[in-house]
Amino acid sequence: MKDLAVKNDLSLVKKNLEAYFETHDVKYVSNDAIFINMGTGDKYIGREAIKQMLETTFHGPLEAKVNITNTIITEQKAVLEGIYKGKQMAEFAGIAPHNNSFNVPLCVVYKLENALIKEAKIYMLGEVLMRQLQHN
Repeated sequence: MKDLAVKNDLSLVKKNLEAYFETHDVKYVSNDAIFINMGTGDKYIGREAIKQMLETTFHGPLEAKVNITNTIITEQKAVLEGIYKGKQMAEFAGIAPHNNSFNVPLCVVYKLENALIKEAKIYMLGEVLMRQLQHN
């Protein structure tokens, strides 16, 4: 019977994470979660701060999505590997838009609690993004 409970928990975790990967809806993030950009050290604490960061990341000066190439999901941890891909729509980091597109490798390591994201460590090559925006 215990194995069935574990399976159900893992099933819920997978369902929640797959929905989050598709929508970036913060209802799949715990109220006191923390997202950390490991390249810059920037921290986003709580649902509202995380929501604002996600909006800027995907629907701000950069209109983007993540093409997922690999995921590993367990009850307590998950890893997403993909390509952060999009187009520059407005000035970003002092760079005027010139119809610039980008494809940047991305990896996010998640800690999970109660089938929600408790922590995300974001590994993205910021220098690759900047180089692509400057040279396209």
